[in-house]
Amino acid sequence: MDFGLHIADFTFAGGPSQLGPALAAHVRNAEGSGIRRITVMDHFWQLPGIGPEDHEMLEAYATLGFLVAHTDKVLLHTLVSGVIYREPALLAKQVTTLDVLSGGRVGLGIGAAWNEQESRGLGFRFPPVAERFRQLEETIQICLQMWSDSEEPYEGAIWQLERTLNSPQSVSRPHPYLLIGGGGERKTLRLVAQYADACNLSYGPQTAHKLDVLRGHCEAVGRDYDDVEKTAMIGIDPSTTWEDIAARARELADLGFTATYVFSVGIREPERVVEVIAGAIGELG
Repeated sequence: MDFGLHIADFTFAGGPSQLGPALAAHVRNAEGSGIRRITVMDHFWQLPGIGPEDHEMLEAYATLGFLVAHTDKVLLHTLVSGVIYREPALLAKQVTTLDVLSGGRVGLGIGAAWNEQESRGLGFRFPPVAERFRQLEETIQICLQMWSDSEEPYEGAIWQLERTLNSPQSVSRPHPYLLIGGGGERKTLRLVAQYADACNLSYGPQTAHKLDVLRGHCEAVGRDYDDVEKTAMIGIDPSTTWEDIAARARELADLGFTATYVFSVGIREPERVVEVIAGAIGELG
């Protein structure tokens, strides 16, 4: 089981003036403790359930660039990017740039977006769900074409690109790590089966069922189910112990998951988050 640190809360002790040094120390500590992946949210306001909307939230791709400069080995990506926030070619170029500058350590996590309040608050168009899923599939197709040897035009229902030139090309081949987040059974998991290297699911009573649905979609498109990496996300709070994390990771491993991203709520000391994840890593060997 790989463990990832998902940084969902930037309200660290010390406040915004010390956030840069604190974040750099946090990710160096995580990497040195055996954590193999680090991810950030792609939001502009803090999410309900984690903190008030006006708590600190950093823009995802600027933050990933900062993390590239302060790590050496970990895989980095968003968990996950809302498809409505960026034009597809710009998103492909951003991920490519970070992948090149990191030596092949940056991937793309993507989803259909859901936070209407945040989007309308900041002026992002928030289309109906069917259109967002059309955007999601076309964005994935454009990214994969830009990461290929093709410079041919792309003609979609939403986007038309005259030349899909992407230079420099990504270091990761055949393309950067591609994860699709969400458990929607009819659309999201079909897109995972058709395009993605990995899925990301919330852990709960429906998790095993979601995997069965994914297996069915893989069979329908002729994809080996085992080729899709299964990843999950779990939350911790100040009362969580490393034994709690290890126990949950064992349950996930029994279902076929190979990576667990851990995010924290209400823990303002980043070293505490790394400490409990490191304890679970040590327990599981």
